[in-house]
Amino acid sequence: CDRMRAHVLRQQELADVETAKNAALSEDYYGVENRRKNRCDLLLSLVSGEEDEDDITLDVLRNVLGEEGTLRPIYEELVSNDGEFYEFAAVITNPGSDRQQIHPDLPHRNEAPLYVIFLALQDITEAMGPTTFLLGTHTKKERSKFDDSQMKDEQLANAKSRLALLKKGDAVLFDARILHCGNANEEEGGSTRAMFNFSFRNPKESGSLGYCGSMRPGYVGKISLGDVGAALEQHKNGLLSPFSKLGDGLSC
Repeated sequence: CDRMRAHVLRQQELADVETAKNAALSEDYYGVENRRKNRCDLLLSLVSGEEDEDDITLDVLRNVLGEEGTLRPIYEELVSNDGEFYEFAAVITNPGSDRQQIHPDLPHRNEAPLYVIFLALQDITEAMGPTTFLLGTHTKKERSKFDDSQMKDEQLANAKSRLALLKKGDAVLFDARILHCGNANEEEGGSTRAMFNFSFRNPKESGSLGYCGSMRPGYVGKISLGDVGAALEQHKNGLLSPFSKLGDGLSC
């Protein structure tokens, strides 16, 4: 986790340099949070750059999604090997970031459309603005309440919530339909919070999800869980850059 965190923060520095030179590149490097104060979704590359000292990203992916990865059997059950690799990013907040509004990630669907991972790259304290999840709000009934201005306040006031106070290396897996929000990273007592973030799409839900996931444009729609597993097995067997044919995922 320490190596991955250092890598992510270094990639953020490089992305800031590139987008400062050309603002049009912002959507290549940052996802849905790219315009918020002290908060961003940093879109990650599947291939190492010249500035990278090792293949930490591949090491982490192998540990969670490789043949013996801790999350591989869970995702195989939830989305099968056909599940689209929909997001590959890091959520980063710094002291001074505001609390998000409570929200779902996408319009309601009958089946869970995305299963999302937040993996903590350091211990997360309450002052760092952990994510709040409102339990049981992934259903059509609860979404209807949320979308009704006359029922929403009562729903939120009575909801059972959980605060994701994760230890380094802990992960939370959630249905993207659930209501949630990132809390404020406090000016005093807070510190940089970095979370490895990825998701896979449920193939049972077809068509547009109404939500562009946090993924570099060159990777969108091109990789499945099975593809990730096969590439990681090639890496295990000696192939240094199993995702090289996909490049860095940038549109330029």
